[in-house]
Amino acid sequence: MHLSLTEEQALIQSTARRFAQSELAANANLLDRHEGREAFLRNLKSLANLGFMGLNVKTEYGGSEVGVVAFSVAVTELSRACASTAVTLSVSNMVAEIIQAVGSDSQKDTYLPKICGGDYAAAGFCLTESGAGSDPAAMSTTAVREGEDWILNGSKIFVTSAEYAGIFVVWAVTDANAAKQGISCFLVEAGNSGISIGKPENKMGQVGSSTNSIHFENCRVSATALLGREGQGFKLAVGELAGGRIGIASLALGVGLAAMDYAREYLGEREQFGQKIGNFQGLQWMVADRYTELEAARLLTMKAAFEKEQGLAFSTAASMAKLFSSEKANDACYSAIQILGGAGYTKDLPLERMARDVRVTTIYEGTSEIQRVIISRDLLREVN
Repeated sequence: MHLSLTEEQALIQSTARRFAQSELAANANLLDRHEGREAFLRNLKSLANLGFMGLNVKTEYGGSEVGVVAFSVAVTELSRACASTAVTLSVSNMVAEIIQAVGSDSQKDTYLPKICGGDYAAAGFCLTESGAGSDPAAMSTTAVREGEDWILNGSKIFVTSAEYAGIFVVWAVTDANAAKQGISCFLVEAGNSGISIGKPENKMGQVGSSTNSIHFENCRVSATALLGREGQGFKLAVGELAGGRIGIASLALGVGLAAMDYAREYLGEREQFGQKIGNFQGLQWMVADRYTELEAARLLTMKAAFEKEQGLAFSTAASMAKLFSSEKANDACYSAIQILGGAGYTKDLPLERMARDVRVTTIYEGTSEIQRVIISRDLLREVN
């Protein structure tokens, strides 16, 4: 593994950084006030035009085919400015990757160009239910075969981009007697008459990214909507969540870095007791600790991205990266607020928004507790 980016990866990083600074940063606070939706959707289309909606998708389907490391650095740079945009991009890329991995030729030809090219503003991942969060095998949404069609009934919650996604990957039980092997996966278009989108959740952070429930009532899809093989759904979910954790680790890292960069600038400007507050050792050590932790998070995330890109087993590395990056990014945001004191607590400055935006990174795509379960299970399996 090379610790430096390739020329192509560095170009992706710099492009993402420039776009984040010029287009996303100014709109982030508006999104936090439930405004700026038109600019948000326009920015998603622009990111698609730049090739960011299919970073690990083959060029024959409209993707950029630049790999997982490039995807990670892109998400990090975008999230420095707007976590809501970054999570939308991350989930859309995840959906595109699962279609590329197990979709039929027809499914890939039909849907991947629309995701990568921005014909769809986003793509949605429908797994979580009210009774099936950390335990997706407990889901109750069903898909029943009726002639040449499947009929879906049930509900999903916490679906990112549900309001404006063009296509959804939906998990449902196709054989109630087969436990995990009875779960299958389907591609469902947003315009299907059997879908209804619930009201957006009133979230603590990442307000600009809509999060909704989706209800399926006699939602009819053709047999060709089955993604992969029947009964393969649970395995697909576990695999894609592992890849998605690289995206969330990258997102958390970007928010944490943005917060500490803001605080570092403040240390060089604010004066108390007749000198710059950056001269005080207590604050210096706080900065040293947080940046060291974020650099460690970056290296863990790059390792996981590299292993996935090379086709190696990466699940444990992804869980380690997601666990460490999300928790240390939370620490970084709170330390940044502490450095600014009362000013950091106000909505006039971006730190309180960053703290709210980063909080959920320890929860979605598998909580920190679930990551610890996965990591310990994998480590103990090696000696058992």
